[in-house]
Amino acid sequence: MALTQMQIIQSLGEAMSWLEREISWGASPAELTHLMGRIGELYVAMYTNGNMADNVNEKGYDVVTKDNERISVKTTSMSSGHGHVSFNPNTLQYVDRVIILRFNADEMELEILLDKSIEEAKTLMTANSSGKLSIAMSKIYKPNTKVRNDSEIAVIKSATYRNYEVREIESGTIEVYDNGEKQSVIMPVLKVIAGEILVPLFNSKGNPFNTRQLGTLIIKSLNQVDVNVRIDHGKAYY
Repeated sequence: MALTQMQIIQSLGEAMSWLEREISWGASPAELTHLMGRIGELYVAMYTNGNMADNVNEKGYDVVTKDNERISVKTTSMSSGHGHVSFNPNTLQYVDRVIILRFNADEMELEILLDKSIEEAKTLMTANSSGKLSIAMSKIYKPNTKVRNDSEIAVIKSATYRNYEVREIESGTIEVYDNGEKQSVIMPVLKVIAGEILVPLFNSKGNPFNTRQLGTLIIKSLNQVDVNVRIDHGKAYY
């Protein structure tokens, strides 16, 4: 049965929380390939307004868009231009589009490394001695270069504090705007806001929160304060 977009978003949030918990317990992202693969598929289903394939991996694709475009989704945790992403040449005939994601463990977010039609993706593929096809990370990993423009990425949650707006976008990334201008370095700003609204900088184990964790806590705290203020004025919003 097809999932609704709301169910996809909820499942993605739960899976990201599960992944974050596993990593906090000491697991390496490279050991959690199945979970990361699922997160990548859910993210692409949300990003394309599509849905999960009925029979996972049966025909080499993972997500189907509303226009019946079949997408092969690959998610990696490799953090440099070394390594490669593999494909089964026997199922590429069933694929219309290829999306490769990278999981950024430092910021707990997904980054799109490649979003191309199968014809374009094939031009990047090389065959190895066993007949498998692969795309070298060196061809697609471009630090500080985005496949998607900011205007294309949906804002999931946001909150304002003085002249700042803190946003969480669908990939899990936290953004900060100062008087409408996007800030390139945001952790120092988040720490200042956290200090002023009494949000802790460390978790219960004494480890510092990363950008995503701290930003999420700040948004939650600010929105909770806003609700309490409105309730104090005699109106409760649900």
